[in-house]
Amino acid sequence: MKTEGRLSPNRPAASSEASLSRMRTTRRRDTACELELRRALHALGLRYFVDRPLPCAPRRRADILFPTNRLAVFVDGCFWHGCPIHRTEPKSNRDWWRTKLDTNIARDRDTDQSLVEGGWGVVRVWEHTPVTLATEIVLGALGRAESNRRRKQDVR
Repeated sequence: MKTEGRLSPNRPAASSEASLSRMRTTRRRDTACELELRRALHALGLRYFVDRPLPCAPRRRADILFPTNRLAVFVDGCFWHGCPIHRTEPKSNRDWWRTKLDTNIARDRDTDQSLVEGGWGVVRVWEHTPVTLATEIVLGALGRAESNRRRKQDVR
């Protein structure tokens, strides 16, 4: 049970007040890079759901979801999701953090697999990806999803 001022038995104490403050202010949703990508997609006339449960993995959520096109978009933070370029190893409580971050990465792979097996497309972009490139990636995936949807309708 998560309560303010008390730690869960598994979670180590913060190594400093600065670390504690940084972790408390870290957002789960509506990060700057998510908002920037959403604004760019919205400006192109695209409509989507935000922070929505996934149909193939209901206890997990997509940052941006296009249900008609069956596309889930994730904007992954470099620290939390193990960016190969920017991943860092915390100096304090290393074993706990290594386990925590490796678990996040494994959960991402499991989520991707569940979505793909359910017939969904998955886009993952890193928080450092320029918004123009992230937008192009999403548009490309939406185009592929739309052509797949049309192909399936033609077969019927």
